[in-house]
Amino acid sequence: MLELGLKIFISYLIGSINGALFLGSLKGIDIRQHGSGNAGGTNALRTQGKVFALCVMLIDIGKGVIPILLLPVLEIPGVGLDEQVSREWLTYACGLAVVVGHCYPIWFGFSGGKGAATAVGVLAITAPVLLLPGLAAWVLVLKLFGFVGMATISAGFAMSLYVVITGWPEQIPLFCFSLAMALFVLYTHRSNVRKVLAGECKHDVAPWFGGQTK
Repeated sequence: MLELGLKIFISYLIGSINGALFLGSLKGIDIRQHGSGNAGGTNALRTQGKVFALCVMLIDIGKGVIPILLLPVLEIPGVGLDEQVSREWLTYACGLAVVVGHCYPIWFGFSGGKGAATAVGVLAITAPVLLLPGLAAWVLVLKLFGFVGMATISAGFAMSLYVVITGWPEQIPLFCFSLAMALFVLYTHRSNVRKVLAGECKHDVAPWFGGQTK
């Protein structure tokens, strides 16, 4: 169990390297003081431009890839590989930890982004097949309602639904992972949900049902 705990902790530390906050520090700005106050790719695009946002996305997606590729098979000196630890469950645990690190980074006062980009990086390695239904749901909901946050939440649950439809019960670990990811993304977007329900959130893009964009 030492291996499991240590690798989860390392994943969390890697996730804590927040792209928007790191690049913002190089520019002498704290992106949490601009726009929506969120240290993620969407706010980076709105407040700092396309190039900055692209670099943020590359960092945030990349840090979701690295722990998944390296840690489950990495033999740490003095720790080794625990035969009682499932490599599959360890992979998913590291994936969740890196997303949590992005949202609550120890290096930046536990105030980071909302986890979507890092989750994409994790899924690109653990279950790339889920990215297509997730993207389809994201685009559809964004086009219908015009809210990025709502689209992101919908994409998470669409991926869990896809696992149930295509792989249950053989893919129970993947379902648990995708559902946990979806619930966590819902939690990090809770302020978006409140604003939409209260009618206080303007559309990010022009929806098919009408409305004004920001």
